[in-house]
Amino acid sequence: MNKPNGNYRWTIVALLFFATTINYLDRQVIGLLKPALEVEFDWTETDYSRIVMAFSASYAIGLLLFGRVIDRIGTKMGYIISIIVWSIAAILHAAVNSTFGFGVVRALLGLGEAGNFPAAIKSVAEWFPKKERALATGIFNSGANIGAVVAPVMVPWILGAYGWEEAFIITGAIGFIWLIFWWIFYEVPARQPRVTKEEFAYIHSDNEPEAAAGEPPISWGRLFGIRQTWAFIMGKFLTDPIWWFFLFWLPSYFSTTFNLDLKKPSLPLVVVYTATTIGSIGGGYLSGYFIKLGWPVFRARKTAMFIFALAVMPIMAAQFATNIWEAVALISLAAAAHQAWSANIFTTASDMFPKRAVSSVVGIGGMAGSIGGLLFPILVGWLLDTYKAAGNITGGYNVLFVICGCAYLLGWGMMHLFAPRMEVVDVSMPPKEKVTL
Repeated sequence: MNKPNGNYRWTIVALLFFATTINYLDRQVIGLLKPALEVEFDWTETDYSRIVMAFSASYAIGLLLFGRVIDRIGTKMGYIISIIVWSIAAILHAAVNSTFGFGVVRALLGLGEAGNFPAAIKSVAEWFPKKERALATGIFNSGANIGAVVAPVMVPWILGAYGWEEAFIITGAIGFIWLIFWWIFYEVPARQPRVTKEEFAYIHSDNEPEAAAGEPPISWGRLFGIRQTWAFIMGKFLTDPIWWFFLFWLPSYFSTTFNLDLKKPSLPLVVVYTATTIGSIGGGYLSGYFIKLGWPVFRARKTAMFIFALAVMPIMAAQFATNIWEAVALISLAAAAHQAWSANIFTTASDMFPKRAVSSVVGIGGMAGSIGGLLFPILVGWLLDTYKAAGNITGGYNVLFVICGCAYLLGWGMMHLFAPRMEVVDVSMPPKEKVTL
């Protein structure tokens, strides 16, 4: 079927893009304020890693819960609850005055922010046929990178002009503006009067019906018994922590290794996160391009993800960088490859599972990624403090870059082990009966 004249589905992508931008803007503020907050509260690297862990643990729990809730109450209300909780939590950072207090509000932020991706991926599944989902996911997922680009410019300016408390208040308030547009413009296609009949038919051209009203989500026990779920789990568990490392520690890395002044807008960070925008959209486009060439869906996804896994490996050479821009180039390539990987791994969930299970599967896999994100900071904090105590400030980062370079190939291998062929789960069949795409 040719593309329809109607394009309301891209309005939905725009909404998801801005929500994800706000999500990552709120998430990254603390990383940019880390040097100032270390002085204010006398933090060690281990203290900071525990605050990151509080966010990660709560985010993991929130992903599991929101995945279930969104499959039950729908994307519209699920997203509303999510962004209200995380925006309030972001603002509350300005009111705390202790390391423990930061841990508490970071946990609340993690709980609220966990709703973003289950709701966004389910929205894409509701509004796009499979051949366009990776591109749509790549576009909205690039909002994470835009948030990361805006933050290094916006947050240091607010810090210098007003103070760290105002940085949390101003960025946290933006989510409430987005809520107005979400309430006005979002509905599922069947209830959206702005979508044309032609576009509605195109959205459903892969013959995947929307879930019937009131149809219960698939049980967690059933989902955990399906190996496609475990393919998604392992891919997220092994690679999500790397992105969180980029998000929470890159500002500190550039500051300690190359004396970058984080009280001023940070061009190196802007370059890194701008590259990730290209990676996210390009990664979504590449697998879609393979599908348009006639490749089976899963072959297209897996080939693209293998290419992106290889593209991360040069980051291991960052330890030999003699100036900041050599390091920026290597890290930019790896971060862009991660976002390209992310656009495709999220899409595999909607490829393999029916729409009424997508948020639950994304929540389960996201929880696994967050557990990895919970454990990895323990290693990060220990390595950085150990090497710093030995007088080698950059040694810990060098080890971490080697781990980053290997993680994606390992993740790809585990996904291939659990899902060597594209098999679409049909929950109406007994567990061993599958439909091959």
